[in-house]
Amino acid sequence: MPAIALLSADFVVGYEQLAPWQYGPMGIVGLLLLTIGIKVKNPTCSSIGAVVLALLVAGPAVSS
Repeated sequence: MPAIALLSADFVVGYEQLAPWQYGPMGIVGLLLLTIGIKVKNPTCSSIGAVVLALLVAGPAVSS
């Protein structure tokens, strides 16, 4: 069990570093909303953050 927690923590930290660097200010906003929503257990806030990140990731595919 500790190995799974360690791997998931590594993934989260890595993604937190990658999203703002690759997706700019909107990546920071989406990640911030998602993180705050999860920490305070607010499904609306976390859903908005997840949608922002999903639109940033899928943006090039959608606009083609």
